[in-house]
Amino acid sequence: MALGSLGFWIVFNAAVLVLLGIDLIVFNKRPHEVSAREAAIWSAVFVTLSLSFNAYIWWYGVRTGTGNTKALEFLTGYLIEYSLSVDNLFVFLVIFSYFRVPSNMQHRVLFWGILGALVFRGAFIFAGTALLNRFQWVMLLFGGLLIVTGGRMLFSGDDDSVEPEKNPVLRLLRRVLPTTTNYHGSKFTAMEAGRRVATPLLIVLVVIETTDIVFALDSIPAVFAISKDNFIVYTSNVCAILGLRALYFLLQNMMGKFRYLKPALALVLLFIGVKMVIEWDYFGVHIPIGVSLGVVGGMLAAGVAMSLLNPAPEAPSPGVAVGEQSDADAQKTAQAVAAAMVGAIDESLSDPAKPKDGDAKAEPRPPEETMDGDV
Repeated sequence: MALGSLGFWIVFNAAVLVLLGIDLIVFNKRPHEVSAREAAIWSAVFVTLSLSFNAYIWWYGVRTGTGNTKALEFLTGYLIEYSLSVDNLFVFLVIFSYFRVPSNMQHRVLFWGILGALVFRGAFIFAGTALLNRFQWVMLLFGGLLIVTGGRMLFSGDDDSVEPEKNPVLRLLRRVLPTTTNYHGSKFTAMEAGRRVATPLLIVLVVIETTDIVFALDSIPAVFAISKDNFIVYTSNVCAILGLRALYFLLQNMMGKFRYLKPALALVLLFIGVKMVIEWDYFGVHIPIGVSLGVVGGMLAAGVAMSLLNPAPEAPSPGVAVGEQSDADAQKTAQAVAAAMVGAIDESLSDPAKPKDGDAKAEPRPPEETMDGDV
């Protein structure tokens, strides 16, 4: 069976549906809070499966004599998509916190969100492939979009804000469907006062889906810069998305520690954008896929390593500058020690027969009355 043939498409998508079915029906039949251990196991499973598929593409190229280009393209595209997902997960965390989604319901939202992302991204990939094959100037458009996005990400700092209430699709949904502020277990819709209403879980799902569509406008053109083969672009995206849910639960308490990952991702987007522009037919420049993989992998590895070697400083106390924090703490400690010493001297010089302040006045307090029903 040839790589990228109709039969291969069917087998790959069938395998994806089987994995999703096992995840939903077997391991997550009942809503529960995903532990770090469970998330780590699932992350390892999905990464192993993705790399195994990449190894198969490599073996297929060697066996058929077509070379290892497709395997390198898949690995580079998978690495770009997977690393961009880490930055996007912070937005998902903000959305869940904003709508106060119970932790045992977050997995359900992410599951259906990822299922929708597979459909939308598949449509985007086929549309993008058709545009690139018909209009060569679209390559310049995608490259310019990535350069602008990378520059904005690099110079925006940490001031990015997420405001789910301003989501236009959410506003439209609330105009069309009656909504409720009450959660009804894991249900997306429920009956209240004799009518069908949308629960906050459905609202969160809509926000997650529309947010992922915006993310796809950055990530999919980035993979197109690596490969024009829609099968490679699609499979690398799908493999990265399948591990997104487990990655969220694994990193939800650690996202603030990767302080240099965002600048690294910005540089990756800038590099990919420039690559798309200079590889346009008019310029005739070609960057080998091995070089692209080395640059992307090196930038991401440097961002993670710098984050671990130079972690973000702890937040200072309110009203105290970062540079003055240690001096202020030392001053408070000295004042506390001095006050304790003065108190001890006062107590030792006082007449032991004389009652201390508060001794003569101390009287037993009557028990407080409790209201009916209090324990």
